[in-house]
Amino acid sequence: QVQLVESGGGLVQAGGSLRLSCAASGRTFSSYAMGWFRQAPGKEREFVAAISWSGGSTFYADSVKGRFTISRDNAKNTVYLQMNSLKPEDTAVYYCAQRKLISGSYYRHYDYDHWGQGTQVTVSS
Repeated sequence: QVQLVESGGGLVQAGGSLRLSCAASGRTFSSYAMGWFRQAPGKEREFVAAISWSGGSTFYADSVKGRFTISRDNAKNTVYLQMNSLKPEDTAVYYCAQRKLISGSYYRHYDYDHWGQGTQVTVSS
């Protein structure tokens, strides 16, 4: 059974930084691409960032490009999201997700078949 457990969320002032972590278990972590999505109140879940199984390719939403960095440590079965220069509009619940082994995209939520419970990020102005 796959489990994804996020941590690292919290309250931060605009311009500050947070680092989210997602610890995975249940299947061979290094075989799967990983992604981060977020959902703000009253809005749909949106793609934030993704990383290939090897870490050699990364993908970002335009809204976070240059501010957020996704990385992974396959020895620790963990994926990270470093968030810098945070803005109030980054406030959301952030979800870690594991992509299906065979999938056509990194950007769509239905390309991922396992999700964490989410961690709240709140950025105050």
